[in-house]
Amino acid sequence: MTMPHMAHANDLKLTRNQSLVLSVLESSEQPLSAYGILDRLREHGLKAPLQVYRALDKLLQMGRIHRLESLNAFIICSHSRHRQIHPQITAFEICEACGKVNEFHDAKIEDALARHARRSGFKIRTTTIEVHGLCADCN
Repeated sequence: MTMPHMAHANDLKLTRNQSLVLSVLESSEQPLSAYGILDRLREHGLKAPLQVYRALDKLLQMGRIHRLESLNAFIICSHSRHRQIHPQITAFEICEACGKVNEFHDAKIEDALARHARRSGFKIRTTTIEVHGLCADCN
């Protein structure tokens, strides 16, 4: 296996391991588990799951990737890929047939959740919505 392209090599905030993990996620068509990422990077010096988990934790904090709770997997943030500002609420359509994941944002959903939180006195830290079903190709 050739060395993956170091994602965002000009991004000085990324360590080598973070850049490698980000590159694997950018090149993947599907969400990947931490062990799936580790399998793809073993020959590049990453041997311990802790190395991958540390890189994933930092990339999550930076808003560069998302964790899909229901799949226990990670995916590149579409806003990060295009260097856009990340919205507060992220939603995903997850196809149960082919595994394709589509990230989307809807201001009406964000507004409704913010109104509800204000009424109840709840302070939203993060929100991720996962919608499971069939994509247009599998429908």
